[in-house]
This record gives sequence, C-alpha cells and structure tokens, in this order.
Amino acid sequence: MELKNLEEKYFFHTYKRLPLEIEKGEGMYLVSKGGERYLDMFGGLAVNALGYGNKRVTDAIKKQTDKYIHLSNYFLQKPQIELGEMLVQDTGYKRIFFTNSGTESVEGAIKIARKWGEENNKNKIISFTNSFHGRTFGALSLMDKASYKVGFGPFLDNFEIVEYNNIDAIRKTAGTNTAAVILEFIQGEGGIQEASADFAYEIQTLQKKYGFLLIADEIQSGVGRTGRFFGFQHFSLTPDIVVIAKPLGGGLPLGAILGGEKVENVLQPGMHGTTFGGNPVACAAGIAVLQEIKDKNLIENSETVGKFFKTGLTELQNKYPDKIKDVRGKGMMLGMELTKSGDPAVASMRERGILINCTNQNVLRFLPPLIAGKEDIDKCLSELDSVIDAI
Repeated sequence: MELKNLEEKYFFHTYKRLPLEIEKGEGMYLVSKGGERYLDMFGGLAVNALGYGNKRVTDAIKKQTDKYIHLSNYFLQKPQIELGEMLVQDTGYKRIFFTNSGTESVEGAIKIARKWGEENNKNKIISFTNSFHGRTFGALSLMDKASYKVGFGPFLDNFEIVEYNNIDAIRKTAGTNTAAVILEFIQGEGGIQEASADFAYEIQTLQKKYGFLLIADEIQSGVGRTGRFFGFQHFSLTPDIVVIAKPLGGGLPLGAILGGEKVENVLQPGMHGTTFGGNPVACAAGIAVLQEIKDKNLIENSETVGKFFKTGLTELQNKYPDKIKDVRGKGMMLGMELTKSGDPAVASMRERGILINCTNQNVLRFLPPLIAGKEDIDKCLSELDSVIDAI
C-alpha cells in the first residue's frame, strides 16, 4: 500500500500533505523517491536554516548518540549546559529553559508571566490579532482566528486580544493590571505582517508607564532569519522574555525560553519542568547550528541575500500590479500577497521544481534556508515570474 493510503487509513486527518514522497535532502534541494529535485524555498517551515545534510550537524548528532540519547533533567548534561551558555552569552539574557517546541516555549512564557504577575498584582496578558503562537491551550488563548479555535473552548481567562498595529487599541487596553504583552514582531503564519516602528515604540512607552513584561515570539523569526539574530532587534527595545524554537535543533525538536533580569528568579525548583526538553542529542545539534551560523556568516547572508530576494519580488509586484498586492518581510522571511488565492501558484511552482508555501490564503511565504545564494533566488524569481504571468 502506498504511503498516502497508509496515512489516510491510520492517521488523524490533520495535515494537507504535498503529493511528494521525499527520499533525501541535499543542501538547498529535496529529492523525491522518483529522483526529481526540488529547490526548497520554505525550509521545513523555517526549521532547516542550514538546508539538508549539513555535516557539522549530522556529525554532532552521531557523536552524541554514541554517548547517550536521553538521561532526564535530573542529570547535568554537557550539551545542554554548553548550548545554554552559548545562547545566554550571545543574547545578553540571564536565564534559559529548554523545551521541545515553540508552543511549549509559549506555554512556559505564559506561566512565567502569570507567576511574575501574581507577585506584582497584575493578571492580564495582551496579545494581537492575526497572530500564531501554537496549538496548545495557552497559545490558542492568545489567538483570534476561528479556524484554530472553534470547538476547542473554553480558553484561559484574563487574556485580551488587540488589533495588531493599532496604537489607539493598545493604549486603551494596557493598564496597571497588565502582566505581559506578547507579540510577533513579524507575524509568520499571519502572512508576514510586520509591526510598525510606531507600534513597537508605543508598546515600549506603555511598558515603561505600567511596568508589564514584554514577550517576543521569535519562534519563526529568530536565530538569524530576518538578518538579525532576533526579529525584535530591528527595533530599539529589549523584551523581558523571548521564545525560540524552529531552527534551533537543526531539525530535531528543540525550543527555549530566554528570560531577562525582571524574571530571572521567578521560577524555583518544582514550579516548571519537562521530560524531554533540552534533549542532549537535540542540544548537540543546536550547538552545531549556532557554530555554523557564526562561522559561515549566515545572519549576514540572510540580510544580504534577503534584500536581493525582496528587491526581485518587488520588481515582480511592479510588473504585475493587478496580481500582486504587496511584498513585505525582512531577511529570509518574506511574503508576497496576491490578489487571489495563492494555492494555484504554489502548485505551479512545484510542477516547476520549486517548493514554496502559502499562508493566510493568499500570501506566498518564502522561508529558504539561510545558506541560500543569489543563484537560488534568481531561479525562484524566474519561475515565479512565469507562474504569476500565467495566473
């Protein structure tokens, strides 16, 4: 029986699978069972920052599996401690907690914010429309899209969702009882929507006035994707808590919560924990990922090649103004909003050997590995030109 039929028979029907059976990955390419090569321009949804088959990562994984794969967090584990030290030193934060995923990082951040809020007589957490923070109940409580939430309620109390980039709305909502504000400075699943400079400045102003925590969701935008290590670094502010995940484990499940001075002592033994979080094999891979990003100057590459990519997308917008509504994003996190559904364009690009993604119904999302070069971008833009022309 084919994989597709087996999946339909045995799995909950939660995913819209691509009609491809992948045999292996090589650099920027995925190779199907039939030998067809596909240029991957969404990199495992921002997970595969180093592309496929990176030797540094695979060697680190093999080396650690020969030692031990799991111990539990009752034990000190060298890969975990080393990766934690790297992240804290590189980012300037005070504390770190490792998780298995982005949504677990968000859940942990909510717990930290609530505990801190209890100690400071604050209980409301503010989030924003069009956001995506994960699939667990805390994360869903932060989100407004019905497609994620219908039938799963009731959700958590003392959460308020405010219109993204609406300065008047956040002014009216924030107050002395606000414990935290959480936002994506670039919304990924929401269609690569960027926070405006004025909006970010207003949140910073309100934070100084009311003393709440600022939580940055960098699950998709973090670890170099936007041409900075964090997306919020495009603004002149410093969140109290940062949540990261996707690229951190080099393809293995790994996330983290970074906490600043205001929250460094909130969690005490027994208050929070995880069985698999900070898995030594995933952390060994994470060390290799960070080393590779530094040694190969991939954050700089993300900025430089990302600008080249965005310029090319903008030229297509100017060429097809009736078909392309907007181009936005930073670094290797870019979106092209079409005037119609993006699904036909995704299918046409796949037929041409290029994999892209559509989010928010009509936004073509580009999240290529950070190793992408201008030749990869040129190939994508050339085929995209033909596909848009044919729409």
